[in-house]
Amino acid sequence: MKMLNARGPTLNHPAALPMDVRLMNLTATLLLLGFVLLALATGGRWLAHHPFFAIRGLTVLGDISHTSALTLRAQVAPQLKGTFLTVDLNAVRLAFEGLPWVRRAVVQREFPNRLRVILQEHQPVAYWGEEGESTLVNSFGEVFEANLGEVEQDELPKLDGPVERSAEVLSMHRTLQPMFDAIDLPIERLVLSSRGNWQITLQSGARLELGSGGEADITARVKQFLGTVAQVAAHHGRKLDALEGADLRYAQGYALRLRGVSTVAADAAARN
Repeated sequence: MKMLNARGPTLNHPAALPMDVRLMNLTATLLLLGFVLLALATGGRWLAHHPFFAIRGLTVLGDISHTSALTLRAQVAPQLKGTFLTVDLNAVRLAFEGLPWVRRAVVQREFPNRLRVILQEHQPVAYWGEEGESTLVNSFGEVFEANLGEVEQDELPKLDGPVERSAEVLSMHRTLQPMFDAIDLPIERLVLSSRGNWQITLQSGARLELGSGGEADITARVKQFLGTVAQVAAHHGRKLDALEGADLRYAQGYALRLRGVSTVAADAAARN
């Protein structure tokens, strides 16, 4: 008769261990894992705050024509908190972008203990606001504050309007300026009122009311005006330098004011 060798679970097999032993093993494993993680975290904190990683300097590159790199570093350095590994790069970026003339800043780490900052400056293309205010418009149509004495351009146009529409005002000026320059009536100031009405002051002092509307509407009115104003002035024996003002808000034409030509005189001549 053959004997069957029935092999059951041995003591080395996990299923053969008593429940309390398995729980003890699991607890020991978890404790060991927790200890390792704690050690790693402690070591990481120690390493992150080690003097070896203290920030030793800032490398400033990019557009810095209005402010020296030395001045920029001196202004931002006191605001740096932490080490090379822990410093908040976004906070450093905001610190640089809060300085005059700085439009954008990109901050990077340079191992082992320096920061690299690449700057983009505002490029002023117009003054913004009332006379004497320290605000300008950059080439992107954004309003920024700066020392007006540091503006290198001799003459910049003057713009004004709601700040949130500054890009629209700049775009309108770029469209209208060549049209007025073509007949030697350069624009001194362009204003968009809070109600959406456009107004131009020429370098001669003449003020033009353009009314409301988008770029296409305003351009159409200005083309009609500039295409006929010289003939109208000549009809009254005047040149364009006699222009004092005009109102372009009429559907079929415009009202005109010329130096030395009054409405009363014009009405009397018409009756005669």
